[in-house]
Amino acid sequence: MIRTILLLLMLTGLTACSEFALLMSVGGGVATQNAYVRAYNGADFLTVVNTDKSIKRHVYDKGKEYIYDQTMGLIND
Repeated sequence: MIRTILLLLMLTGLTACSEFALLMSVGGGVATQNAYVRAYNGADFLTVVNTDKSIKRHVYDKGKEYIYDQTMGLIND
């Protein structure tokens, strides 16, 4: 048991990751839970409940429609 713990500690300590990289990876998970992300997730949830499509899907569909409308004149000429 002690050998396993010692081996795991050595592998953790001797990897190429620096302490700064390890701290940044932990901080990234915490930073994603700010007020903007929570507000977006709440709005996206309400959008999915009401329309069965996410906000991203709405934007994709509108963008695709816009591009199609703008290029049809170029393709037909």
